[in-house]
Amino acid sequence: MKMPVKYYLGRLALFGAAALLSLPALADATLNKVKERGALIVGVTVNGSHFGRVDPATRKYQGFNVDLAAQIAKELGVALEVVEVQPSTRVQFLQTGKVDILIANMELTKERSEILNHVPTSYYWVGGTALFRKDSGISKWEDLRGKPVCLSQGSNYARPLATEYGAIPKGFKGSSESLLALRGNNCVAAVHDGILINPLLRDNAEWKDYSALPNELIPSPSVIWARKGEDDTVKAIDQIVQGWHRRGWLIETEKSNNILPPSPALVELHEKFKNGS
Repeated sequence: MKMPVKYYLGRLALFGAAALLSLPALADATLNKVKERGALIVGVTVNGSHFGRVDPATRKYQGFNVDLAAQIAKELGVALEVVEVQPSTRVQFLQTGKVDILIANMELTKERSEILNHVPTSYYWVGGTALFRKDSGISKWEDLRGKPVCLSQGSNYARPLATEYGAIPKGFKGSSESLLALRGNNCVAAVHDGILINPLLRDNAEWKDYSALPNELIPSPSVIWARKGEDDTVKAIDQIVQGWHRRGWLIETEKSNNILPPSPALVELHEKFKNGS
């Protein structure tokens, strides 16, 4: 008996569904390991800012990036383990498997994307700010030409400082060491994320004799990083990040961490994903 076409189409659909169900739900190594151990290990930069810091009373990690890490672990249904990383070591920690992912104030650059994988949807936008003494005579980026500028090793600000403005970058282990070198007059300015510099000037009397340039250097999207080949990890986390934007969770998390001024990029991304675009 000749069967109708819709019969064969129905059978194909059933076979296709069965084939999909037979595939491993989590195909890449990172997500498998996370589920097996029941914990997500996240590398986070802890520089004393509202994005990453240590509570002096409890000695626990706090901040915007820590909140993001905790929420990813929660949505994956596992516990969270935070590992402190430095700008000079964060890529190595990820590549050698000491952490599963990085939420470490790493903006998207071509060079980084050539050696690492990243979540396509950004969770923030950050640019560099130059911090300097008020009596230094600095009023624009061009004033740094031929002068030593402190920054963290591995900073994506080193190249534009040297090539576009003729500054002489001096790399340090992290932002704390860089800022200490600035106070010790080892450089005329220190360049770090505006989200680190601006709160220092606003909240800390120790920096009352310092100022910062108003315009940021190469504003770029901050993204979550994974290892090359970890496409399932990236896909799963991208869906989580898009959900944050859709329901405005990142805007609320920014407020709860007292990050000022608020990022206009978060408002734009919320509108984009809320409207399903």
